[in-house]
Amino acid sequence: MIAGDSRRERKKALTRAAIQEAALELFVSQGYRETTIAQIAASADVATRTVTLHFPAKEDLLFADDPFAPESLDRYLRERKSDTFAALRDWMHTTMRELDASDLEQEDPAQLWRRRALRAQLLMEDDDLRGHARAGYRDLELLVATGIGEDIGLPADALVPRLAAVTVVAGLREIYVTREGQAKAQSAASELSGLVDEVLAFAEAGVRNAGK
Repeated sequence: MIAGDSRRERKKALTRAAIQEAALELFVSQGYRETTIAQIAASADVATRTVTLHFPAKEDLLFADDPFAPESLDRYLRERKSDTFAALRDWMHTTMRELDASDLEQEDPAQLWRRRALRAQLLMEDDDLRGHARAGYRDLELLVATGIGEDIGLPADALVPRLAAVTVVAGLREIYVTREGQAKAQSAASELSGLVDEVLAFAEAGVRNAGK
């Protein structure tokens, strides 16, 4: 990529991030449904059309560019050298470190945690957003169930792989709103890695002890 293209891409990324930040703040302060695209554009100091070019649907402002997307996990599981739980642990820790290291906005990494915690709060409080998120969670659950099933010689739709997958995805999602997670609200995202390990250890113990 030549220098001019690189600058344009960085400017585009900064604009996109500014729009998402403005949207999140407005969603939290006055409600998702009550916030208009025009208000978001004004807060981000861009044209309304700029918002819709980056985010064609309003919900895209919360769901686009999620680093914990199914596509990302799928790559890790397909390329895994060990079992599924090890791949999950590596995926989560690596993604968190990358979030911490991101210099896009030149800010304290704790701000990344704050935004994700606020996003989680919004998803829990709105039925439509929760339903949209659930579709993504299901994709993650299917990937995890398939991997665990392969590891233990069971089909992905057997009880143990499915139960373990639901436990993993629900547990990782709930980290953001737990007492322990809230206590780390001023920490870098990677400070949550211990809670990630607890979730995975809990699910892994369930698989190991199933049928005993």
